[in-house]
Amino acid sequence: MNRILLSLTIFLFLSCKNKKEEVSNLDKAVSSTLKHARGFTIKKESSGITIIKITAPWPNATEGFTYALIPEEKITNLTLNKDSYDAIITTPVKKIIVTSTTHVPVLEALGVENSLVGFPNTDYISSMATRKRIANKQIKELGNNESLNTEIALELQPDVVIGFGIDNQNKAYKTLEDANIPVVYNGDWVEQTPLGKAEWIKFFAPFFHKETKADSIFNSIEKEYHKVKELAAKAKTKHTVLSGAMFKDVWYLPGGKSWAAQYLKDANTNYLWKDDKKTGSLSLSWENVLSIAQNADYWVSPSQFTTYKQMEVSSPHYLQFKAFKNKKIYTFASTTGPTGGLLFYELAPSRPDIVLKDLISIFHPEILPNYQPYFYKPLE
Repeated sequence: MNRILLSLTIFLFLSCKNKKEEVSNLDKAVSSTLKHARGFTIKKESSGITIIKITAPWPNATEGFTYALIPEEKITNLTLNKDSYDAIITTPVKKIIVTSTTHVPVLEALGVENSLVGFPNTDYISSMATRKRIANKQIKELGNNESLNTEIALELQPDVVIGFGIDNQNKAYKTLEDANIPVVYNGDWVEQTPLGKAEWIKFFAPFFHKETKADSIFNSIEKEYHKVKELAAKAKTKHTVLSGAMFKDVWYLPGGKSWAAQYLKDANTNYLWKDDKKTGSLSLSWENVLSIAQNADYWVSPSQFTTYKQMEVSSPHYLQFKAFKNKKIYTFASTTGPTGGLLFYELAPSRPDIVLKDLISIFHPEILPNYQPYFYKPLE
């Protein structure tokens, strides 16, 4: 009997006992300190159980999820009501399937990358360490997240699947759950601040008993982020900035309260839509954007474009912008892994300090004179 089935058998038996012990343990729960993340909470009970609540699994979610993580040495001595949790996971996890490239750097940072046994669309992974494991067939290809190859996933028998989605209608996840494989939703992508995204390393930590390490890693990133932010605040010039590009005549760019706009604020720039109240993206006409940003000093993240020629061929409207004429456009789309995956989408959420340094080196090169940008490069 595998470890998951054993765990389920035990807690189904124990749930029939008196609930007084569970209640008393909840009374003694200790909340983990989260400084920036808003989409989850963690409580460690005196019994050793860790309760993770996902409050924002996707935008505008009306319900969350509650998961119980039980150390394997504790499971025979605890009383649980299985109906109180969306999944129960025995820890430390030995085998895991994750479904977003943002999860990969976190596993590596915690030193548990060897636990990864399956991933959908492995070509999107850029990390050289994980690509080596893929090449050695230690990580199985699982197809697409929306239509996960459940046959292979079931053969792998993971202790947990870390999923994500825009709702809870993923049929593949339901198939896995019906086979007693826990599926846990991760909402790191919903966070609206750079440090909020990075703090999701604390979500992964309890699955591997790596809480102390996760705290140390995040504190270091947070400290470095604030350090360079303070340096940027001393810059004498505050450049105007445009972002985004057109898709089928609609210009998509970050809302004023989005994580992307937060980066531009912390880099001490004047993002021209900073007063907008949206946390997502804006959909505007090119005429609207031109009227506001034609004379913007800089232009960052122009969609997937990597050259000025590509932009010119795509739309002659781009040529009217000062940043285009002065060759002041910077992109992360040219920084790719060996199979074409964009490194920014994989690593940037967990390393906001690097992103901020990149941007500061662009807008205020005198502040970081010897810095070589990691993600952002000049358009060719």
